[in-house]
Order: sequence, then C-alpha cells, then structure tokens
Amino acid sequence: MLAANAAFYEAFESRDLDRMSEVWEHSDRVSCVHPGWGVLRGWAAVAGSWFALFGGPQHLQFILTNESVAVVGDTGLVTVDENLLDGEEVGGTVTSLNVFVRGDDGRWRLVAHHGSPVAQRT
Repeated sequence: MLAANAAFYEAFESRDLDRMSEVWEHSDRVSCVHPGWGVLRGWAAVAGSWFALFGGPQHLQFILTNESVAVVGDTGLVTVDENLLDGEEVGGTVTSLNVFVRGDDGRWRLVAHHGSPVAQRT
C-alpha cells in the first residue's frame, strides 16, 4: 500500500494524468477534497479535478512527513503531512488522509483523498 501512496504523489508531482488514473479506483464511491474545494464524488468528477489542476500554472513538489499507515483487511489508511514546495519557495503544509482498498487483483487503489491546509502559526 505504501507503494500505491508513493505512486499517487509521484503522479501528482509529474502532473501525469495517466499515472494518476492508475492510482484511483474508477467508481462512483471515490471522493476527493482538495484544499479549499468542496467534496467531489465519483470518478468522473475526481478525474476532472486532476485535469484542471494539472492544466494550471502551479507546479508542486512534496516533502512528505509524519506518515502513518493502518491496514484493516482490504482497507488501508495513510495520514501524511504534505509539505509543499512551489518552485524554490515553501508553500505551506497540507495534512491529508488517503484511503485505499485492495481489489480482487491484489492492487491497492485510492478511493478517497482529503487534504486540509494547516494554519500557519504566527
């Protein structure tokens, strides 16, 4: 499952729609919450969001920290802090929950991603 989680962030960083599509389950039960967005439900809406994000000007890199994994049967949960780099500048931190399910083929696929920005302390 950690390989599937890493593949998600590799697809995100490379802005590769085909690789992102491989990570996700293609069903109506998937959901995604990007920071500042409302919930997107179903593969069509989620895929459309990645198309929009990858077509935009912002190119993000991630330094992942505070990663924790829990597996219960065929469900896996990954919590992680996404420390964002936008070019050479630190762009803040997003705490994320990624939910994976293991399919009949044994592959872990993402069914939910929820990202929430961490407030900056002053």
